[in-house]
Amino acid sequence: MQTPRVNQQTSTRGRRHLGLGHWSHPLLGCLVIDHAHDDRTGILRGLAPDVKKTNIGPSLSIPNTPPVAWLAPEKGGVEWTTDPASIEAAVPSADGAVSCP
Repeated sequence: MQTPRVNQQTSTRGRRHLGLGHWSHPLLGCLVIDHAHDDRTGILRGLAPDVKKTNIGPSLSIPNTPPVAWLAPEKGGVEWTTDPASIEAAVPSADGAVSCP
């Protein structure tokens, strides 16, 4: 049995590999600001590779590419991706800690 490949570049930044190409992030499920897209706000839905090809068949491997942040509009709509370094919590608490459900 083969051991899954882990992208060492991202695993050394304090993120934990969750499987199937997804990574942990302290803001998962939280409202965030995307500074790369005109300070647009959305819910961080995941941190996973962005697959550029449009293959509608089953995927047999996980892309070996850096993860991107997957964001969804707060009131529904089309998701978008952005660089994980360009997001921050939309509503930090007074002590600077992240506040989200």
